[in-house]
Amino acid sequence: MPLLSLPCQRLTLAILAPDQAALESAFYQRNQRHLAPWSPIRAHDYFSTEQIRRRLEIQASAFEAGLAMHFAVLTTDGQQMIGACNFSGVIRGAFQACYLGYHIDAAHEGQGLMQEALEAGIGYMFETQNLHRIMANYIPGNERSARLLERLGFEREGYAKAYLNIAGRWQDHVLTARVNPLFETPDKRWSRRLG
Repeated sequence: MPLLSLPCQRLTLAILAPDQAALESAFYQRNQRHLAPWSPIRAHDYFSTEQIRRRLEIQASAFEAGLAMHFAVLTTDGQQMIGACNFSGVIRGAFQACYLGYHIDAAHEGQGLMQEALEAGIGYMFETQNLHRIMANYIPGNERSARLLERLGFEREGYAKAYLNIAGRWQDHVLTARVNPLFETPDKRWSRRLG
């Protein structure tokens, strides 16, 4: 059973339990070539079920601590992973923000599924986690990501040279963010719950 499930119209977002590692391993092994241009170079066993089980254990602890939410995008029956959207690096205090990363199965591109998944994930991060800002960055030339983020209400905020080591080289990134218009400071939210 997932640690958290968010049912959507055509998919389910789920924070996988460590015993669901085979679902994630199958997704990444099936899509390794498809995702390679947008991913860091990984060790040969990085996507093995055992390595993913270990990462899911760490991700479960991060979820429980409110530090990151790594969502698998699953088919509605929960039998296949078709993507991921990760809200990581959650910082509270004066920042109340996180970073968003995402990818989808080659066989499911162009169907609007990632937009559906991200709308649900962003809703959870803004409404349940009460974050003020979500930041998402993309490699220049990745027009699919640029259009998706624009549709989701992300605004361009900057440009970072040699930002991340992707596909074996340091690559520039366009920096974008979306701000939560309904954000409540933690003290205001707490008093509203008590009142």
